[in-house]
Amino acid sequence: MLSLTSHKFAVRFLQPIARKLDKIEICNAKTAHFFCRLIPAQCPFERDIRCFDRVLLHIPPMCKLNPFYEQLVGLRFKALCYLADVCGEDIAAYC
Repeated sequence: MLSLTSHKFAVRFLQPIARKLDKIEICNAKTAHFFCRLIPAQCPFERDIRCFDRVLLHIPPMCKLNPFYEQLVGLRFKALCYLADVCGEDIAAYC
């Protein structure tokens, strides 16, 4: 029963932060570049451990354990769209 109560508390505590992240608007190129550099395109923890060209172990992406994963990916996407659509910049460097 304690875990259910702590889960409800965590959800109640994290929801306002998630909503604030969703509400962030990208309104200039400097901010867009900042978010594109700050938020990685792919999880830096995902790896294949190899030995003699054979995969011994695959470490899955840990980013999905982050409670704000969806919001951060969305924020990065908004920043990339701003740079490409509004500023007309090439975003290949961030992909």
